[in-house]
Amino acid sequence: VQLVESGGASVQAGGSLNLSCAASGFTFDDYTIGWFRQAPGKEREGISCIDKHNRGTYYADSVKGRFTFYSDIAKSTVYLQMNSLKPEDTAVYYCAAEAGVNCAVAITAFQALRSWGQGTQVTVSS
Repeated sequence: VQLVESGGASVQAGGSLNLSCAASGFTFDDYTIGWFRQAPGKEREGISCIDKHNRGTYYADSVKGRFTFYSDIAKSTVYLQMNSLKPEDTAVYYCAAEAGVNCAVAITAFQALRSWGQGTQVTVSS
């Protein structure tokens, strides 16, 4: 399993970014895939997830209504469209995948996910 994120940048508050996570080595339908972020001095936070069991999408309250997680199976890529960005969204963003968990586990116990990308930096200035 290999995951490669891209799309991070520096933007002003209120702006938008679309992060990509190119995946290889596994079948999308067999894996729960999540987006996580980690700000300096803070713990890693699960912000969005697509569940392998029902393909339902989860969003943390901090991003609900502003971020959209979607996939393009033909391109083996998942995306995180981020709108109305705030300075508190500043963090390194990661995608991760695991076959043996659902979103409830992935979001609350990110250590259960064994496959991670390298991360992409998002900086939002006020």
